[in-house]
Amino acid sequence: MTVDDIRNFGADTECGLKRVMGSADFYIRLVKMMPNDHNFQLLYDSIASNDLDKAFEACHALKGALGNLSLTALYQPIEELTEHLRARTQMDYTPYVERIRKLHNELTELCSK
Repeated sequence: MTVDDIRNFGADTECGLKRVMGSADFYIRLVKMMPNDHNFQLLYDSIASNDLDKAFEACHALKGALGNLSLTALYQPIEELTEHLRARTQMDYTPYVERIRKLHNELTELCSK
């Protein structure tokens, strides 16, 4: 995996690299850790069981991690979902979960390069 691959995924790699003082190797290593973040599964399971408190905690944690890595493509739906969960909005969360799961799978595939 390269920085260009991450950029093509939809990340603001310029910003992400600034956060790690320009170290592409360190940035790539951090990005490769994201697919295994337990908060993805916790988010999926919490939404499925309608536990909005746990879903919010998981989503908020993901928002921070994704934001710090500037993984914009995945950050945006997580950020939107976080705000709905913060308000405990009663709605169908399926479209968000499907979009996040799709992007999570794409990131997982990318990180296996």
